[in-house]
Amino acid sequence: MTELAGRFMAIPDVLSASPIFAIGLTLSAFFAGNWLFARLGKPLWMPPVVLSAVMLAAVIAVLSLDYVRYQEGALWITVLLGPATVALGIPLYQQIHHIRAMWKPIVVTLPLAATMAAVYAVVIAWAMGATPEVLASLAPKSVTAPIAIGITEQLGGSVPLMMGGLLITGVVAALFVDLLAQWLKIDDERIVGFALGLNGHAIGTARAFEISHTAGAFASLGMGLTGVFTALILPLVFRL
Repeated sequence: MTELAGRFMAIPDVLSASPIFAIGLTLSAFFAGNWLFARLGKPLWMPPVVLSAVMLAAVIAVLSLDYVRYQEGALWITVLLGPATVALGIPLYQQIHHIRAMWKPIVVTLPLAATMAAVYAVVIAWAMGATPEVLASLAPKSVTAPIAIGITEQLGGSVPLMMGGLLITGVVAALFVDLLAQWLKIDDERIVGFALGLNGHAIGTARAFEISHTAGAFASLGMGLTGVFTALILPLVFRL
C-alpha cells in the first residue's frame, strides 16, 4: 500500500519531467481559456489570457507540480517570443500608409503617451518605497511581452513580476479605454484602436480587433511603435 501511494505521489514529478507535458498543459489552458471566454459572452474584464493563466495555475497547484520544472519544459514555447518580436515588423509594414498619412499626430502622441505609461507606475512604486528591482519590473508594463521581457532583463528587473504587471495593465487598459471612449463620445475607431494598442499591448490589440479591422490595425500600429520607442528610450532613461 505504501509503495502504491509512493508511486501515485511520484506521478507529478514524472509528468513534469517531460517538456511535452508542459507544452501540452500550456496549450490546453490556452484553448480552454478561449472557449470559456466565448461561453461567458466575451467579458471585457476577464480576457481569455487571464482565464488561461488561472486554469494553468490551478492545475499546477492541484497536481503539486514543480513550477521550476514546468517552466523549463515550457521554455520551448517561450523561445518563440523571439520570432514574435521580429514579427511585429509585419503589422508596422502593413500600416505604413497610416503612419505616413497620420505621422504628425503619431509623433506628438506616441512619445508622450509611452513615456507616461512607464513614468506613472514607476513614480507611484517609488513613492511607496519599492526596490530598484520592482521599479525595473514595472517600467515596461505597457509594452508587448516579447519586448518587455528583454527590457526587464536589461534593466535588472524580475520577469515574473513584470508579467504580472503586464497582465493587469492589459486587462485594465482594455476595459477603461472602452469606457472612456463611450464617456468622451469618441467614435473614431482609429483613435480607439491606437489607444488600446498603445496602452494595452497584445490584450488591448485583441480587444481592438473585436471592435473592427480598422481599430485592430491601428492597435497593432500603436503596440508596435510603443514597443520600439520604449525599447530604445527606457534603458537609457532608466540608467540616468
